[in-house]
Amino acid sequence: MRQICLGAKAFGVESRIISLSPTPEPRILNNEEGEVHRFKLDFEIAGCGFSWEALRHFRQVSEWADVIHYHFPWPFADVLHQFAQPDRPSLVTYHSDIVKQGKWLHFYRPLMDRFLGGVDAIVATSPNYVETSPVLQRFVQKTRVIPIGIDRDSYPAVDPARVEHWRGELGDDFFLFIGVLRYYKGLHVLLEALKGTSIQLAVVGSGLNENELKDFARSNKLDNVHFLGSLSEEDKVALLDLCLGLLLPSPLRSEAFGVALLEAAMFVKPQITCEIGTGTSYVNRHEETGLIVPPNDALALRRAIERMAHSPNERRQWGAQAYQRYRELFTARKMAQSYVDLYRELIARHRH
Repeated sequence: MRQICLGAKAFGVESRIISLSPTPEPRILNNEEGEVHRFKLDFEIAGCGFSWEALRHFRQVSEWADVIHYHFPWPFADVLHQFAQPDRPSLVTYHSDIVKQGKWLHFYRPLMDRFLGGVDAIVATSPNYVETSPVLQRFVQKTRVIPIGIDRDSYPAVDPARVEHWRGELGDDFFLFIGVLRYYKGLHVLLEALKGTSIQLAVVGSGLNENELKDFARSNKLDNVHFLGSLSEEDKVALLDLCLGLLLPSPLRSEAFGVALLEAAMFVKPQITCEIGTGTSYVNRHEETGLIVPPNDALALRRAIERMAHSPNERRQWGAQAYQRYRELFTARKMAQSYVDLYRELIARHRH
């Protein structure tokens, strides 16, 4: 969201962002990407926040805008839209199907269908997701594809001192994982794949499954796996600069795109992912920017990692092609231009 707002700002678009907070003071933050209007978080259901205050004030806040841009899944946005009925064109960026909260989907589906049917446009982040999402297939006529983009200038410069620090800690021959340590990231399969090997893995991130994964690594004597926790952006770019490649073996559609893959491509690094019918196979192309293996297949994953580890020429070629693909498809400027064009199209259509 921040990259969209920052990118659109370069094209003369102002943004206001609505968020919920348990302690919304100050009420308005003047951030670089735009004003952030914060409302009191009252309660959560299945991880989705709700706010009575936001319900009361959403129409008033949204009257400032020429177009309203929602992000899905966030069921409270559906409620806001239906309750306020804003007289503005609207679009929604559809990031992911609802996967884990399947038991709630039976109750939520009527609201979801009404919301998606009522907005003027739906944006998917990859053609792969449009093709494999049963929800998007029902709304394919109003769906566009605008891939996520990131801006190299929004990341710190590589600090040679940080690179040398991590070289001293990890050496030169290690793979990198970046992300939250959650069920859908496939780290349990990755650790299984590394059993009995000397391949080094640095894990950057924290999350609900962290202790479970550390216990597995400890009990299986995986001394080649290094849990680094949450790190600064300076450390992250140093690791991206130093590593052999990025591993993101997510086996579930909750991994809808994989921004870490873009970060790796931006640093000229190859990737290994799983074929799950999402944007991960749009960013990472098999035998072009890296390797793709079946999900939940530790043996296939291990073979792919070993191949990449022992094939420096292929690694360099895949990394270079990953960078070229990033430059062609996944820059923040390209994403922002596509959104601004869509905003203007919807505004023009609404006026007529």
